[in-house]
Amino acid sequence: MNYLAHLHLGGPAPQQLLGSLYGDFVKGSLEGRFAPALEAAIRLHRRIDSYTDQHPLVLAALARFPRERRRFAGIVLDVFFDHCLARHWHDYADQPLAQFTGDFYRVLLAEPELPGRLARIAPFMAADDWLGAYGDFATLEQVFNGIGRRLSRPEGMVGVMDELERLYEPLMADFRAFYPELQAFAAAGRVSGS
Repeated sequence: MNYLAHLHLGGPAPQQLLGSLYGDFVKGSLEGRFAPALEAAIRLHRRIDSYTDQHPLVLAALARFPRERRRFAGIVLDVFFDHCLARHWHDYADQPLAQFTGDFYRVLLAEPELPGRLARIAPFMAADDWLGAYGDFATLEQVFNGIGRRLSRPEGMVGVMDELERLYEPLMADFRAFYPELQAFAAAGRVSGS
């Protein structure tokens, strides 16, 4: 799962929202590094990633990609699933997407000590509405170009949009089958305080 899904799944409180995003920017042990609610949200983020990576529906979705793409298929699928969520947000959330993202950006920009790279990208994320922009399929090309620049082998993203166009409907169906299960898993994790 990518940024939007993690934010949607992690809970609506400010510390839950921040921790849901921090999970992509904070590595290693958490013990005592953050407030308890923030640590719990980061742990839930990690559990969501682990659950997703092992889920049969996700493994089947990854198998749809050509063998030469498999090394990067997980990254591609995470981004594409955020597209699916943004595109069909009304099926999974009561609050409109623009309101959800606007509320989140206010929380993000009000936080004075964001970790590492997140501190650098947060103003751009909010100004350009990265989360809402996922709903536009064409935007994904910019996302993949940005990811490619950070990869040691950027050629791993070449041609990915053509593949996604061909796989669009089956991958959308995979998302629709998987996401409700992931929502239930995350809800249980929030209740248990992970």
